[in-house]
Amino acid sequence: MADQTQTFSTHRRFIPAFHFFALPILLINVFVVAVQFWKDPRPINVWPVLVAIALAIGIASSRFMPLRAQDRIIRLEERTRLERLLPADLRGRIGDLTERQLVAIRFAPDNEVPDITRRALSGELKSPGEIKRAIKDWRGDYFRV
Repeated sequence: MADQTQTFSTHRRFIPAFHFFALPILLINVFVVAVQFWKDPRPINVWPVLVAIALAIGIASSRFMPLRAQDRIIRLEERTRLERLLPADLRGRIGDLTERQLVAIRFAPDNEVPDITRRALSGELKSPGEIKRAIKDWRGDYFRV
Protein backbone atom coordinates (compact mmCIF):
# COMPACT_ATOMS: atom_id res chain seq x y z
CA MET A 1 0.00 0.00 0.00
CA ALA A 2 1.15 3.55 -0.66
CA ASP A 3 2.60 5.78 2.03
CA GLN A 4 0.11 8.56 1.30
CA THR A 5 -3.68 8.43 1.44
CA GLN A 6 -5.11 9.06 -1.99
CA THR A 7 -7.44 11.95 -2.70
CA PHE A 8 -8.81 13.47 -5.88
CA SER A 9 -5.77 15.74 -6.08
CA THR A 10 -3.20 12.99 -5.43
CA HIS A 11 -4.64 9.94 -7.21
CA ARG A 12 -2.74 10.31 -10.49
CA ARG A 13 0.32 8.12 -10.73
CA PHE A 14 3.54 9.57 -12.01
CA ILE A 15 6.57 7.43 -12.66
CA PRO A 16 9.45 9.90 -12.41
CA ALA A 17 11.85 7.96 -14.66
CA PHE A 18 9.20 7.85 -17.38
CA HIS A 19 7.23 11.09 -17.00
CA PHE A 20 10.06 13.42 -16.01
CA PHE A 21 13.09 11.92 -17.76
CA ALA A 22 12.56 9.42 -20.60
CA LEU A 23 9.51 11.00 -22.22
CA PRO A 24 10.83 14.60 -22.18
CA ILE A 25 14.23 13.49 -23.52
CA LEU A 26 12.59 11.52 -26.33
CA LEU A 27 10.37 14.46 -27.27
CA ILE A 28 13.31 16.87 -27.20
CA ASN A 29 15.23 14.39 -29.37
CA VAL A 30 12.44 14.46 -31.98
CA PHE A 31 12.66 18.25 -32.03
CA VAL A 32 16.49 18.27 -32.23
CA VAL A 33 16.73 15.83 -35.14
CA ALA A 34 13.84 17.58 -36.94
CA VAL A 35 15.72 20.89 -36.66
CA GLN A 36 18.87 19.20 -37.97
CA PHE A 37 16.89 17.84 -40.92
CA TRP A 38 15.35 21.27 -41.55
CA LYS A 39 18.83 22.82 -41.62
CA ASP A 40 20.21 20.09 -43.91
CA PRO A 41 17.27 18.46 -45.75
CA ARG A 42 19.13 15.63 -47.43
CA PRO A 43 17.48 12.20 -47.69
CA ILE A 44 20.07 10.66 -45.35
CA ASN A 45 18.90 13.01 -42.58
CA VAL A 46 15.33 11.74 -42.72
CA TRP A 47 16.32 8.49 -41.02
CA PRO A 48 17.23 10.02 -37.60
CA VAL A 49 13.89 11.87 -37.61
CA LEU A 50 12.00 8.64 -38.28
CA VAL A 51 13.96 6.75 -35.61
CA ALA A 52 13.35 9.53 -33.06
CA ILE A 53 9.60 9.50 -33.78
CA ALA A 54 9.48 5.69 -33.63
CA LEU A 55 11.32 5.66 -30.29
CA ALA A 56 9.00 8.26 -28.79
CA ILE A 57 5.90 6.39 -29.97
CA GLY A 58 7.27 3.02 -28.85
CA ILE A 59 8.19 4.19 -25.36
CA ALA A 60 4.88 6.04 -24.93
CA SER A 61 3.03 2.92 -26.10
CA SER A 62 4.85 0.83 -23.52
CA ARG A 63 3.15 2.98 -20.89
CA PHE A 64 -0.29 3.35 -22.50
CA MET A 65 -0.89 -0.31 -23.43
CA PRO A 66 -0.77 -1.55 -19.81
CA LEU A 67 -3.03 1.34 -18.79
CA ARG A 68 -5.58 0.23 -21.37
CA ALA A 69 -5.45 -3.35 -20.09
CA GLN A 70 -5.80 -2.05 -16.54
CA ASP A 71 -8.94 -0.11 -17.53
CA ARG A 72 -10.46 -3.30 -18.96
CA ILE A 73 -9.88 -5.08 -15.65
CA ILE A 74 -11.30 -2.14 -13.70
CA ARG A 75 -14.44 -2.22 -15.87
CA LEU A 76 -14.94 -5.89 -15.05
CA GLU A 77 -14.31 -5.36 -11.34
CA GLU A 78 -16.66 -2.39 -11.18
CA ARG A 79 -19.46 -4.12 -13.06
CA THR A 80 -19.23 -7.00 -10.58
CA ARG A 81 -19.15 -4.56 -7.67
CA LEU A 82 -22.11 -2.58 -9.03
CA GLU A 83 -24.17 -5.77 -9.43
CA ARG A 84 -23.62 -6.39 -5.73
CA LEU A 85 -24.16 -2.82 -4.47
CA LEU A 86 -26.82 -1.21 -6.67
CA PRO A 87 -30.54 -1.37 -5.98
CA ALA A 88 -32.61 -3.38 -8.46
CA ASP A 89 -33.78 -0.30 -10.39
CA LEU A 90 -30.19 0.62 -11.26
CA ARG A 91 -28.70 -2.85 -11.70
CA GLY A 92 -30.18 -3.23 -15.18
CA ARG A 93 -28.56 0.03 -16.30
CA ILE A 94 -24.94 -0.87 -15.50
CA GLY A 95 -24.33 -1.31 -19.24
CA ASP A 96 -25.32 2.33 -19.81
CA LEU A 97 -22.25 3.57 -17.94
CA THR A 98 -19.30 4.47 -20.12
CA GLU A 99 -15.85 2.99 -19.62
CA ARG A 100 -14.60 6.30 -18.26
CA GLN A 101 -17.49 6.51 -15.79
CA LEU A 102 -16.84 2.97 -14.53
CA VAL A 103 -13.15 3.72 -14.10
CA ALA A 104 -13.99 6.87 -12.09
CA ILE A 105 -16.62 5.16 -9.91
CA ARG A 106 -13.96 2.78 -8.58
CA PHE A 107 -12.85 5.52 -6.18
CA ALA A 108 -16.27 5.69 -4.49
CA PRO A 109 -16.70 3.68 -1.29
CA ASP A 110 -19.47 1.09 -1.25
CA ASN A 111 -21.94 3.33 0.61
CA GLU A 112 -21.60 6.13 -1.99
CA VAL A 113 -21.78 3.92 -5.09
CA PRO A 114 -25.59 3.89 -5.53
CA ASP A 115 -25.91 7.69 -5.34
CA ILE A 116 -22.87 8.37 -7.55
CA THR A 117 -24.07 5.82 -10.11
CA ARG A 118 -27.61 7.24 -10.11
CA ARG A 119 -26.22 10.74 -10.70
CA ALA A 120 -23.95 9.49 -13.49
CA LEU A 121 -26.79 7.64 -15.20
CA SER A 122 -29.09 10.67 -14.95
CA GLY A 123 -26.49 12.83 -16.69
CA GLU A 124 -25.77 14.99 -13.65
CA LEU A 125 -22.20 13.64 -13.46
CA LYS A 126 -20.89 13.28 -17.00
CA SER A 127 -17.11 13.37 -16.90
CA PRO A 128 -14.74 11.25 -14.82
CA GLY A 129 -13.57 14.43 -13.10
CA GLU A 130 -17.13 15.32 -12.05
CA ILE A 131 -17.65 11.80 -10.69
CA LYS A 132 -14.37 11.86 -8.78
CA ARG A 133 -15.07 15.33 -7.32
CA ALA A 134 -18.52 14.17 -6.13
CA ILE A 135 -17.00 11.40 -3.99
CA LYS A 136 -16.99 12.39 -0.33
CA ASP A 137 -14.90 9.60 1.21
CA TRP A 138 -12.22 8.66 -1.34
CA ARG A 139 -11.45 4.94 -1.80
CA GLY A 140 -7.84 4.76 -2.94
CA ASP A 141 -6.60 2.53 -5.73
CA TYR A 142 -3.07 1.62 -4.68
CA PHE A 143 -2.49 -1.16 -7.20
CA ARG A 144 -2.45 0.84 -10.40
CA VAL A 145 0.01 0.36 -13.22
